[in-house]
Amino acid sequence: LAGELRLQSMGVTEPTTGTDTTRIKTTAVKKGDRYVINGQKVWISRVQHSDLMILLARTTPLAEVAKKSEGLSIFLVDIREAMGAGMTVRPIPNMVNHETNELFFDNLEIPAENLIGEEGQGFKYILTGLNAERTLIAAECIGDGYWFTDKVSAYVRERQVFGRPIGQNQGVQFPIAESYIEVEAASLMRFEACRLYDAGAPCGAQANMAKYLAAKASWEAANACLQFHGGFGFACEYDVERKFRETRLYQVAPISTNLILSYVAEHVLGLPRSF
Repeated sequence: LAGELRLQSMGVTEPTTGTDTTRIKTTAVKKGDRYVINGQKVWISRVQHSDLMILLARTTPLAEVAKKSEGLSIFLVDIREAMGAGMTVRPIPNMVNHETNELFFDNLEIPAENLIGEEGQGFKYILTGLNAERTLIAAECIGDGYWFTDKVSAYVRERQVFGRPIGQNQGVQFPIAESYIEVEAASLMRFEACRLYDAGAPCGAQANMAKYLAAKASWEAANACLQFHGGFGFACEYDVERKFRETRLYQVAPISTNLILSYVAEHVLGLPRSF
């Protein structure tokens, strides 16, 4: 709360499991007053800008639990102490210049007191955090969506072709207006997810739908913005190409659009589980 420590990183995803989180292979074995961590994580953001990280690891082997979501635990890892003491960080260069990394754990020892909550209950703790994360990402996408619609609206009002502003043409107006409507609708779903989360009520459906709608709206707004800037949309000077690349990420992460559709189909509409 004092701002002296930065906790901005969450180590969950692994290269061989992706979003099949219950099958992660990183292990935490208790030995006396320590846990020994071994395994690998990927796409772990903000490690280089954080002092602390939340880490999900399996404390009970998958074969020994009644439900695959059991036996997972979360820990607080002091990144400053872990570097060079069993944790290796390898940055991943990527399309959007986002700081993300691959992590390797080789007998990293952390104090047993760094266990968060109850051992074996980490999966449900992570799910609670993911609802907040999806709502937060929705808010980010909504901000991007407004940026694109503001940027392109200002441009098409001024850009003259054939003796008139291109924003006078309905072929230009309609995609921009449609994008704005979708961003506004996504914003309302975002606030509904926030309301439920703050009230401590179930909000998985709303958090997922907010993320889906916001990511889709922002991407459509990005397409309109790039399209109506013409060649200038590809020029770094206008920032459109950079923002275009950045907002594309959210069709994939932190959860892909198809998995959100699967969630809604199963948990909201009562359709048979597909995986």
